[in-house]
Amino acid sequence: MTPADACEQIRQLAARYALAMDMRDFAALATLFTEDCATLGGATGRAALEAEFTTAFRTGTGGRVGFTLVGGHVIDLVDADHARGSVHCLAELGDDERWVRQAIVYQDEYERHAGRWLFARRDHQLFYGLELDERPLAQPPADWPRGIVGRGTLPYAWPTWRAFVGEPG
Repeated sequence: MTPADACEQIRQLAARYALAMDMRDFAALATLFTEDCATLGGATGRAALEAEFTTAFRTGTGGRVGFTLVGGHVIDLVDADHARGSVHCLAELGDDERWVRQAIVYQDEYERHAGRWLFARRDHQLFYGLELDERPLAQPPADWPRGIVGRGTLPYAWPTWRAFVGEPG
């Protein structure tokens, strides 16, 4: 694998993480990590990671809806199977009552297993979190493309998101 190919696979890893978060597809998110990954709670393994994310977003301040924008991504290849990186992200999340914007830098360690790059460790570093006055979910539907302001069709159209929040398909 060329260094350019490795870097592209790692960039896709960060993008897939953001999409899985927004879709509330924590099963897919867990597959982006090594099998022996550690959770914040001290457990190990993909099943434990999926459970921790699910619990955090069901009971914590993760909000019902989220949008994660991946910005700059710096990747340093250590060897053929190890790399480190920094990923800048802007996330917005909330529900009808609260909407928050976060500026984040993830400090990552990556490992290649069976030809596939995975997160070995992901450290969420917060620049800031800011509660916003506008509540996007409190707006009427935008009815895109007729209207450009208002609530859109996502994440409501994603089956994984509907299943997570308990809304019928």
